[in-house]
Amino acid sequence: MAPWPELENAQPNPNKYIEGATSHQSTPAKGQETGKTDDSSGPAAKIELLPSYSTATLIEEPTDVEDPWDLPALQDTGIKWSERDAKGKLLCVFQGIGKFILLLGFLYLFVCSLDVLSSAFQLVGGKVAGQFFSNNSIMSNPVAGLVIGVLVTVMVQSSSTSSSIIVSMVASSLLTVRAAIPIIMGANIGTSITNTIVALMQAGDRSEFRRAFAGATVHDFFNWLSVLVLLPLEAATHYLEILTNLVVDTFHFQNGEDAPAILKVITDPFTKLIIQLDKKVIQQIAMNDESAQNKSLIKIWCKTFTNTTQMNVTVPSPENCTSPSLCWTDGIYTWTIKNVTYKENIAKCQHIFVNFNLPDLAVGIILLIVSLMVLCGCLIMIVKLLGSVLKGQVAVVIKKTINTDFPFPFAWVTGYLAILVGAGMTFIVQSSSVFTSAMTPLIGIGVITIERAYPLTLGSNIGTTTTAILAALASPGNTLRSSLQIALCHFFFNISGILLWYPIPFTRLPIRLAKGLGNISAKYRWFAVFYLIFFFFLTPLAVFGLSLAGWPVLVGVGVPIILLLLLVVCLRLLQSRCPRVLPIKLRNWNFLPQWMHSLKPWDNLITAATSCCQQRCCCCCRVCCRVCCLMCGCGKCCRCSKCCQDLEEVQEVQGVPMKAPEAFANAAMNIEAQDEVKAHADVPGTKAICNSTAF
Repeated sequence: MAPWPELENAQPNPNKYIEGATSHQSTPAKGQETGKTDDSSGPAAKIELLPSYSTATLIEEPTDVEDPWDLPALQDTGIKWSERDAKGKLLCVFQGIGKFILLLGFLYLFVCSLDVLSSAFQLVGGKVAGQFFSNNSIMSNPVAGLVIGVLVTVMVQSSSTSSSIIVSMVASSLLTVRAAIPIIMGANIGTSITNTIVALMQAGDRSEFRRAFAGATVHDFFNWLSVLVLLPLEAATHYLEILTNLVVDTFHFQNGEDAPAILKVITDPFTKLIIQLDKKVIQQIAMNDESAQNKSLIKIWCKTFTNTTQMNVTVPSPENCTSPSLCWTDGIYTWTIKNVTYKENIAKCQHIFVNFNLPDLAVGIILLIVSLMVLCGCLIMIVKLLGSVLKGQVAVVIKKTINTDFPFPFAWVTGYLAILVGAGMTFIVQSSSVFTSAMTPLIGIGVITIERAYPLTLGSNIGTTTTAILAALASPGNTLRSSLQIALCHFFFNISGILLWYPIPFTRLPIRLAKGLGNISAKYRWFAVFYLIFFFFLTPLAVFGLSLAGWPVLVGVGVPIILLLLLVVCLRLLQSRCPRVLPIKLRNWNFLPQWMHSLKPWDNLITAATSCCQQRCCCCCRVCCRVCCLMCGCGKCCRCSKCCQDLEEVQEVQGVPMKAPEAFANAAMNIEAQDEVKAHADVPGTKAICNSTAF
């Protein structure tokens, strides 16, 4: 029998069929007698036959599974432009202009908060970072140099700061170019933590967080994979050192002007009112200057006057004179002429901490908390404004412009054009962290795909090195060669990474790895914080500690761990590709305890540990949400209350028993069926069956 139309996937509900149907089929005589009595007493009970279901349709037309990586449709839910009157059109134009101005304002505060965040990290960990560089005994170890570059860049939140320290050490012969190359690789990894922190601010919505975290970590995976291949290659062949030395010797570079600071011109007037730092202190600590240990990073005097004059001074003996012609004796004293430098403080700086006399750590913690709060608030407002602006035809145009490839013969050119765009934008803003952090919320709301964000990020890596090259060309004559060679090492390292992980489509592993991590982090959002702490803090600190113990300890501990990781990767590839070659027990991970191959036990543990403060946090979230809704006048729950909605759904599911599956997915037909069952239940001599009919 053919299935019912529009109800092929429905499951029968036994409550909707009366007892007379089955009793009539099983005992005909009894059914006939019942029918006679019904005829005499009132209207006869309508006997319904159970519908038959066909599995052919289910096999031929499987249900489509929604891809979580599909971009959401940014539809315009407001009134169409053609349906507005003159007043409505004028109001819409003014609203658009106002939203655009607000978007620029919040974007400006967002960039300024990133600058203040970098200063806060330097105040908290800048001196410790300088001490990492001052330990020259382990700099010859490339692995130790790599993790030092990661740790220092994470602490100061600026790859340019760590690179300038390396250049100063190379120029002062405290560090060789060969030893500095692994540190540059580590700095390239450490600078990608900023946009990963920005992605954490979108954890309120799982779909947005999946896309935003994957878009941020694609930068991380590119850097880690590049180091995994190029660091052993550089240690074996020193190709970066040889190539950059050849370039510097071939082209006779001359000192030029400083790189154009386009973004700094806009942000410095505001950020200098908050804090100003003396970054030379970190360099002095790295150069083993003991007097710099007690200096503060906070700049107090912004305008000073230095005067050098010749003065007559006494010296212990004629050997200490500047020259024999400038040396004379007056009784028991020996005199000479020396240049004496006097530094006179003229004007103090104008930032808010200039007269507080607080230690660097206290100021750093205050700025860290405030900058993170401003960063989070600006990001939330930017996402809300972009969500309201990017609607209808505007969203279609933007998404098509950014994510569409060129026609067939030239489709491969699109990615390389995106690399050039990313390099140009980073050169303009002079910071890869600012560019990638500004791109992260756009990935989260679905304007930019992961596949398009990947070449833009690669171009950002190149753009930040071109800025470093221009800065190196502006260096003094004694540091020109070393700074230029370091900047070129950074440039050719990123070019080598792009050649490894982009031209051939199946080698674009960072995209697949980032999507996998995005899926895990969307399901277990605490795992994103664990990833951040483990890969950017715990692992570099552990490797640095083992490096201090010497090569034998580092090799003895590191080699077994690397071999174990390779074994797990190979076994996982065999399980997914060729499971038949493995024993039955090794075809899955069930032979291990659950906590070793699943995050579910860890999630239960973390949920139990944080359950005591979950309700309190959600109450705070509700209050913030209501205030936010009152300010913007949207009348809807904002995204910050998504966790409250999830909690309420969980509580409803826990408090109400599971319902049996409904027979009809169509709401209208479901209501008709329920009314029909009620009508049958009112007929004398009939009653509904409850969980007794077998299908």
